[in-house]
Amino acid sequence: MQKLTLLSLPLLLVLFLTANKVNAIRRERMVGARTQVKDVKSNKEIQQLGKFSVKEYNRNILDMPPSPLRGVGLGEPSSPLDFVEVVEAQTQVVSGIKYYLKVEAVQGGVRKTFDAVVVVKPWVQSKKLLNFGPSPRSTLPETPSEQI
Repeated sequence: MQKLTLLSLPLLLVLFLTANKVNAIRRERMVGARTQVKDVKSNKEIQQLGKFSVKEYNRNILDMPPSPLRGVGLGEPSSPLDFVEVVEAQTQVVSGIKYYLKVEAVQGGVRKTFDAVVVVKPWVQSKKLLNFGPSPRSTLPETPSEQI
């Protein structure tokens, strides 16, 4: 009986170490984590999503009713944007695919960078701009995710 226990200890140790290694691999690639998109400038789908986000932004600012706050320096009217290109992108699998885009556009003759978030649900043919605004930083946040 004691001989069986001594033989099972190394086996248990191997099983324990293997389980820890599997858990470590799972933590490195978490479901729902952002994934960096490579070759963004040549990726037609990403560039189309950038154009879509600028078009939606322009449509929203043109549809915005006049505000009395504009006269006191709040809610300044925005001029429309002209899309240039998407320079960075990340994807995240959610209920659909969420795209985090860094979009370059020209506004009032000045080239600027904007952050956009678009969700695409292809099975219902849905595309929605969730967020669009000036980029506070020059690059998207680094994530430990793999590139696609």
